[in-house]
Amino acid sequence: MSRYLISPDVIRELNEIFDYFASRSVSAGERFVEAFENKCRYLIQFPNLGRSYADFDPSLRGVPLNGYILFYRVINDGIEIVRVVSGYRDLSSLFSDADEGN
Repeated sequence: MSRYLISPDVIRELNEIFDYFASRSVSAGERFVEAFENKCRYLIQFPNLGRSYADFDPSLRGVPLNGYILFYRVINDGIEIVRVVSGYRDLSSLFSDADEGN
């Protein structure tokens, strides 16, 4: 495995998270982005490390990241990051809302 893909939703979420951190401290925003990139590179090496979220989707896994949960799926040549959300969110409503859109 050698790469990670980022969904358009994740790009939007990362921009919002960065803006939130950067409004308080630019260096905090930069540290979050660096931690995100490091976590993704680590997950490429150990893709089954994250907790299973099979209740929401059979292939969904997640790992904590500075108060957020990085949700991903293992794919043939790496991982696909599908969401980055606050760990305080109601995850069941988050994923049931996504299901209604399909």
